[in-house]
Amino acid sequence: MKKHAVLIGSFNRARSLADSLINKGYRVTAINSSYDKSVVLAENREINVINGDGSKPFVLDDANIEYADLAIVLTPKDEDNLVICQLCKKKFKVKKTISILNDPLKSSLFYMSGVDSVICEVNAITNIIEQQAFYDGIVTMIPTGEGKIRIAEVPILESSPVVGKKMWEINLPKESVIGCIIHGEGTTIPRGDTRINCGDKLILISAANQEMNAIKELTGRL
Repeated sequence: MKKHAVLIGSFNRARSLADSLINKGYRVTAINSSYDKSVVLAENREINVINGDGSKPFVLDDANIEYADLAIVLTPKDEDNLVICQLCKKKFKVKKTISILNDPLKSSLFYMSGVDSVICEVNAITNIIEQQAFYDGIVTMIPTGEGKIRIAEVPILESSPVVGKKMWEINLPKESVIGCIIHGEGTTIPRGDTRINCGDKLILISAANQEMNAIKELTGRL
């Protein structure tokens, strides 16, 4: 049986998401408060369209949301999105709720209120910038052996899965090794019981075809 996704609010976002979810094998219901926009959405015969206010329990009931695997809330008002997500979760027991969010300061409130995933455009842009800065910080120092061996400096951030682990606990690819750890002004040649700390920079020596796998293991990022 196909998984059921319910899209609540918006028009352009709902239409684009509906197409994407249908292509992924979902059965899609869209709830929209505008009659005219509901008519346009219904031109796609694969979308079940409900015209109504998604913050009203009887409208959610009409959409059979209690059987939904996923509810995605897309209205322009954060307060409405939170109310709808709570209705989906607490009244209709929807398995997973996703909400867009305009104010990034409200992210923690949404999560504390039981929303499973929060998508904030401001946070998304910030994450892209931080991710680029992170990769800029991975400095390939020396390609050797006609490029077959790579030596890279890998910064360890707080989110790294290896923070607090000892060397023997890290599952590096067979063709990779940590040659040195830089911490502040000092350096350490690691042994099996050497512990990795946030803020360390690891000198990674790796076969060129295993470099990205080793960096993923150390940082948790592709």
